[in-house]
Amino acid sequence: MTYHSGSQLGRLRMAAAALLLVALAACATPFKADVSRFTTQLPAPTGQSFAVVADDPKLSGGLEFNQYASLVRDRMVKLGYTAVDDPAQATLIVRFDYGVDNGRERVRSTNIGPAGPWGPWGYGGFYGRSWGGWGGSWGGPWRYGWYDPFFDNSIQSYTIYTSGIGLKIDRAVDGQRLFEGKAEAVSTSNRLQYLVPNLIEAMFTNFPGNSGETVRITVAPENK
Repeated sequence: MTYHSGSQLGRLRMAAAALLLVALAACATPFKADVSRFTTQLPAPTGQSFAVVADDPKLSGGLEFNQYASLVRDRMVKLGYTAVDDPAQATLIVRFDYGVDNGRERVRSTNIGPAGPWGPWGYGGFYGRSWGGWGGSWGGPWRYGWYDPFFDNSIQSYTIYTSGIGLKIDRAVDGQRLFEGKAEAVSTSNRLQYLVPNLIEAMFTNFPGNSGETVRITVAPENK
């Protein structure tokens, strides 16, 4: 049987694209969490107790908040601090907040243009973001892009989400702020059940970190 060369090429490219998608699904790419931490006079764990409370009153008492707060509590306990349920009995108040935005649709074109195989921007296209969603302004530019030869002359759309957590530690006796940190990630997932635990893990990696330093920490990919 004889095939038209163009049609055959098209089928081969479609097959290659399908195999690529299967490979990508089987091996998800982890996203990166940007963690910024500021600390001053954070006491050593010995003799210090703490209680985790919602920084946003709307989250206080919720079952979902309590689930994530328990992860924060476990991390603090591993550091040597003593957990108490009643904030009035704590020497430290740990204020916790979390959220994810509504997402932004992104469209990419993988055409090979006159600027060469990497496109006029160097990587076939970019998107930008400025996060000012659930808990305040996280600011700062974010740029990313890529070129995929299997999808020549095609246009694809996808949604990206910005998620974040905030962690503040105050001295109970006078309310003085001892620690303030935030962790943020951009990914294609908006599932808080996946995002928040990983962001907490990023926040407590090498805790409390160097004051004023922002570090990039790899967060594990989501299990499908």
